[in-house]
Amino acid sequence: MNKPNDLAISATDLNDIDSNASHDNHFNSILNARLSRRNWLRGGAVTAATAVMGSMGLSACGGGSDAVAVTPTPTPEKLLAFAAVPKSLADVVSVPAGYTATALYALGDSLRAATPAYKNDGSDTDFDNRAGDHHDGMEYYGLSAAGAPLASGAERGVLAMNHEATTDEKLSSHFLHVNGGTTSLPRPAAEVDKEVAVHGLSVVEVKKTGSAWATVNDSAFNRRVTPLTDIEIAGPVRGNALVVTKYSPTGTKTRGTINNCGTGKSPWGSYLSGEENWAGYFTRSATDNAARGDKSVVSLNRYGRSQGGASRHGWETGGSDDKYARWNLSKIGASTNGSDDYRNELNGMGYIVEMDPYDKTRAIRKRTALGRYAHESAAFSVPTVGQQLAVYMGDDSRNEYIYKFVTTAAWAAADANPADRMATGDKYLDSGKLYVAKLAADGTGQWIELAMSNALIQAYGAYKFADLADVLVNARLAADAVGATKMDRPEWCSVNPANGEIYYTLTNNSNRNVNPSGSSQLVPDSANPRAYTDMKGSSAQNGNPNGHIIRFKEGTGAAAATSFTWDVYLFGAESGADASKINLSNLTADQDFSSPDGLAFSPYTGICWIQTDDGAYTDVTNCMMLAAIPGKVGDGAKSTLNYATAAGGNLAVDTFIGKKPTADTLKRFLVGPVGSEITGISETPDGKTMFINIQHPGESTALANIGDPSKYTSQWPANAGYGAGKRPRSATIVITKNDGGRIGS
Repeated sequence: MNKPNDLAISATDLNDIDSNASHDNHFNSILNARLSRRNWLRGGAVTAATAVMGSMGLSACGGGSDAVAVTPTPTPEKLLAFAAVPKSLADVVSVPAGYTATALYALGDSLRAATPAYKNDGSDTDFDNRAGDHHDGMEYYGLSAAGAPLASGAERGVLAMNHEATTDEKLSSHFLHVNGGTTSLPRPAAEVDKEVAVHGLSVVEVKKTGSAWATVNDSAFNRRVTPLTDIEIAGPVRGNALVVTKYSPTGTKTRGTINNCGTGKSPWGSYLSGEENWAGYFTRSATDNAARGDKSVVSLNRYGRSQGGASRHGWETGGSDDKYARWNLSKIGASTNGSDDYRNELNGMGYIVEMDPYDKTRAIRKRTALGRYAHESAAFSVPTVGQQLAVYMGDDSRNEYIYKFVTTAAWAAADANPADRMATGDKYLDSGKLYVAKLAADGTGQWIELAMSNALIQAYGAYKFADLADVLVNARLAADAVGATKMDRPEWCSVNPANGEIYYTLTNNSNRNVNPSGSSQLVPDSANPRAYTDMKGSSAQNGNPNGHIIRFKEGTGAAAATSFTWDVYLFGAESGADASKINLSNLTADQDFSSPDGLAFSPYTGICWIQTDDGAYTDVTNCMMLAAIPGKVGDGAKSTLNYATAAGGNLAVDTFIGKKPTADTLKRFLVGPVGSEITGISETPDGKTMFINIQHPGESTALANIGDPSKYTSQWPANAGYGAGKRPRSATIVITKNDGGRIGS
């Protein structure tokens, strides 16, 4: 996830970089002709309620008789029966009547009895044993009453979560330090150490007593993983020259994980974490291109680290220790392979990271076969015995791509409960094929394999690939080479358990323009069809400021298919916006939203939960979460958007829009505090408890106001009675239904 608004990125904001200058197909060549979609799938919506209730049960009746007695299916519970939550600018968490939301686990909360309670005044230390900052993607793993791993455990479990970043201004993570921290270089080592430690992952045990949930301090499961934790490099890149560093001359390990965003839960019970905007934490000298003099310069530029670029926090200035030096990517040493400096350090970042949430003795691994880019979540296809698995992923930056990985191994039922979860991860995630999506204007698409056998990759003139490891480390360049489709910031993805269709949030893109100027601006195309002006007060926001959700239906071959059909499930928009060009989904005031980001289908109810990370609509409402019951690809119709060009002509863009939502199939469930992003969703296996993350409330608080809580833009969760001090804190909340029922019903 990114800053709340990528539409107004400052010169020093390295959290969202558009580094794709390739000339890949954006449908530019087909926009002059309006194409009719062939073989457009039609059909009615299927509700998730039908899918999860299943078919009627049948039993034999009478000895030897052919008669069959039909046992009626109980009347299914009505999903989305709650009253929609109205838009809000209040500094609270709002949920429907009949629900309760309570803060559970916030920045700085201790994981060990020896670590003091959090003072929340900037004086706290020992963050290796505290909750990190910017709670993001999260998964729940059940425990039995006795504390043993049990997938069905619904009243005791562990939460594994990402800690993406830290609220910062002018280098410093100002809420972490007494007086806001040092805002010039060099940075003090003590400040750097604290800021590094709040990044990474955490695992915390949670337990229900009566009707209340609480974390379990000093649990044997509790742990922190930081940017300094030793992590193995696994898959095709392991041992390759591209990941040789002073820390790992053999290229088999790296130090830590950073800027972790979306997550995934593997069918074998492990935790997957996506490394997203990691490049901005590093720096390169202004003369590094000449010092290198090789193709690595092309790679670094493509991944957003041009020479002379300042790092986000200046951690490389913390001292002479090697843990600070690793943030400087400059070629400094005399070696030919990079074993005496950190010129290759960036190549060890940008992967899906796998961890066993139950067993801290098992090494964490970076699964390089899934490619290197700004990863969000990792969503698995529905496991089917004897068939290969797919892992669906997005690259969260403007004009980047949608990917999937297909395992070599076919799914085996025994692997759903393996003796060794990480070895099972080796089996499925270290060998397979990586694909990138190319979407056509007729509503079809192709998965293009990224491999040395692809002639377009072999012949690519901008970068000479050496081997498969090179293709995976430089997946963005390989996707450029094959002409993949640039998208409007692919964020989270999720698979509908009812039908296996794949949903991707496309958060927004300020670079869509009917009359593009500059190489980074793109005309609207079928899959990203909107370019308009959205007013936020007196400020004009251009491009596709509200984002949309696209979905795919795989073709022949199930998860291993190389073709698909697609449509746009929902377009984010204000309810009062032009229905012919902006509010194409006819959203009402109970449904309208902007900048979809987090996305997850409940495996228990089938509800699709949609979370926002918005800066376009925040003059009207804080960020939110909606509940949806989608239909299926092809349940809507084709639509044509007509734009007047600067030359006086007409640009006609065909797109395919899913069936319009109703009050029974889409409504707002939650609105968060001021300045926050809503993210990280997980549920207990009975569907009766939901965990949500509230990220960076009060983020816009100025450093100058650090000593005056009355000037904080948010004081949540302190204003909800949680914890000491008044500085805002990212936190996990727990949501339950007052009648003890399932969430969303």
